[in-house]
Amino acid sequence: MSILVNKNSRILVQGITGREGSYHTLRCMEYGTNVVAGVTPGRGGSIFGDTTVPVFNTVEEAVRETNPDVSLIFVPAPFAADAIVESADAGLSLVVPIAEGIPTHDMVPVARYLATSTSTRMIGPNCPGLISPGDKCKVGIMPGAIHMGGNVGIVSRSGTLTYEAVGQLSGLEIGQSTCVGIGGDPVSGTTFVDVLRLFNEDPETEAVVLIGEIGGTKEQEAAEYIKTEMKKPVASLIVGGSAPPGKRMGHAGAIISGAAGRADEKMKALKAAGAIMIPTPGDIGVTIQEILGA
Repeated sequence: MSILVNKNSRILVQGITGREGSYHTLRCMEYGTNVVAGVTPGRGGSIFGDTTVPVFNTVEEAVRETNPDVSLIFVPAPFAADAIVESADAGLSLVVPIAEGIPTHDMVPVARYLATSTSTRMIGPNCPGLISPGDKCKVGIMPGAIHMGGNVGIVSRSGTLTYEAVGQLSGLEIGQSTCVGIGGDPVSGTTFVDVLRLFNEDPETEAVVLIGEIGGTKEQEAAEYIKTEMKKPVASLIVGGSAPPGKRMGHAGAIISGAAGRADEKMKALKAAGAIMIPTPGDIGVTIQEILGA
């Protein structure tokens, strides 16, 4: 029914007492997410707001006392890299840094460290997080109310278009298994291919929406996986087709630099691989409806 997070996930929130961290932690808890601990250096020994969630000074302490397996990170960009490594060193299986603006030169060694020295998976950074509606587990900043449980997986570089896709699907009473915002930064922890592989192996996911953007070659890598391995239908939308070379779309990963980063090249690769191309953002829901025969 879901990938990566579910009703059994135990969530730790780094930066839980900050403005963004406290607001979104409460929204996650209201949705049904099992938040078991928070971390803010210097605030250890306190309780988060009007909840029963304990706050610790370090991730190591929080892991020892509450046994979380997922870290949702609201630490500001200048300190986010250290927060990611702290969670990885403490043995958490999944880290989700939300912050945008983390310097690329900070993320390069972090991504290398996670890949070579730990078993921790990172979603993001600069992402909305992920949600498994059927399990009422929301790990991020997406609006939970628009989601409904079901059998369509969503993976996207764009947070806003993820919400648009969900809104259209739910409006047609087509539910989602898990929605994953992988983020748009050049250096990220989880790719389209990683998420497609998980959806491919999930018995409850019947179809996938893939939303890509200009910049980089992640969509072409996804196309190769779809062509050779994917057993389920993938509907894909690529945005930024009218952007001129060098144009930036909100984050550093969405910059056209060379032919491979252009929208038309990505669409060509995905179509050749067998993906069903979604003509416009307004056609996401009806395209999936046709695929499922709903």
